[in-house]
Order: sequence, then C-alpha cells, then structure tokens
Amino acid sequence: MASIPTSVDEQTRRNEELATAILKDKVKPNRLMVDQSSNDDNSVVGLSQAKMDELGLFRGDAILLKGKKRKETVCVALPDESCSNEKIKMNRVVRNNLRVRLGDIISVNPATDLPYGKRIHVLPIDDTIEGLTGNLFEVFLKPYFLESYRPIHKGDLFTVNAAMRTVEFKVIETEPTPSCIVSAETVIHFEGEPVKREEEEESMTD
Repeated sequence: MASIPTSVDEQTRRNEELATAILKDKVKPNRLMVDQSSNDDNSVVGLSQAKMDELGLFRGDAILLKGKKRKETVCVALPDESCSNEKIKMNRVVRNNLRVRLGDIISVNPATDLPYGKRIHVLPIDDTIEGLTGNLFEVFLKPYFLESYRPIHKGDLFTVNAAMRTVEFKVIETEPTPSCIVSAETVIHFEGEPVKREEEEESMTD
C-alpha cells in the first residue's frame, strides 16, 4: 500500500524545486565574466565563437552591455579564439563605462535595433587637452569615427590617441538617444566648455 506523502515531504519537494529554480536563474547564458582584451579598441568586445552562436550573435553585431550601478554601453561583438565561453574580453575604457573590474559579471544582449545617429555631442575632459592647440575634430574625432561605424552611448567616456597625445572625450548627447551608431552622415558637435575632471570623477561615484 502506497504511503501518503506527509506535509514534511511536500515541503522538502518544494524547497528542492525552489533551489533548482534559483540555480537555473543564476546560470544565464548572457551573463559573462569580464576579462582583459588584447585588442585595445574602445568599441569592440571579444567573445568565444561558441558563445556568440549561443546568443545568436554574428561577427560585427552591436550589443548592449549592462554593468554595475545601472550603467550601460554599446559595443561591437567579435569572435576571439582566446576567450573562454564564460568570459567577455574588453579594454579599460569599456570597463570604466560599465563601472566594472576584471572578474565582475555583466550581462550581454543583442542591440539589433541600434539606429544610425543623426547627431552626437562630445566634449573633451579638461586635463587631457592642457596645452593642446589645433583642431580637436580634425586631429582626434574625425580619424576616430571615420568609416568605423562605432556604437556609442550617452554618458560614455572614450580615449583617442593622435599626435603623440591621448585625449579623453565624454558623450554628452546622442540623437536618437541614448545610443546610436556613428555613420558618415552623423553630425559630430564638439562645441562647448571642456568637462571638468573633478565633476566627472564625482559622477563616477554616483
């Protein structure tokens, strides 16, 4: 004669189901560990080909990355043979925009509807242009964005190396907002007072 399950047995079963559900929730394929990139490009992150296949991503697809403190940015996904399936490789600029460090966990989602930008507004960080003369657009911004189709997100910082200098810029606004791809038709505005380093560091801690 079959025994009737007791309330204790029922509670145990429910606890096991709950534990299994929590475990499954933790093992999300789009949550990856941050690793150092050998490709020092502010717009590119590397994933294993197997992970890209699992997430339905193709080479050069735009992706939305979500880090800490509700910070987001957009990048281009490229396959990286040296990247393990549970990791994502990115440089320091991308990590800083996400407020994450090596070993932190971020989420990755396709950004399939990322529009081309009509216009963007960027300003330099004041302490990176001290003593600098000449046209910032021609020397730094134009070569950086020219034919690169870089995705950018409002609030992002990015660095540009040119003329033996490294200048840091902040994305003040994008249209459409909050992110877009900078194409040949995108108007790049760079007028205005430089962003003060102190103010930027304060916002980094928000």
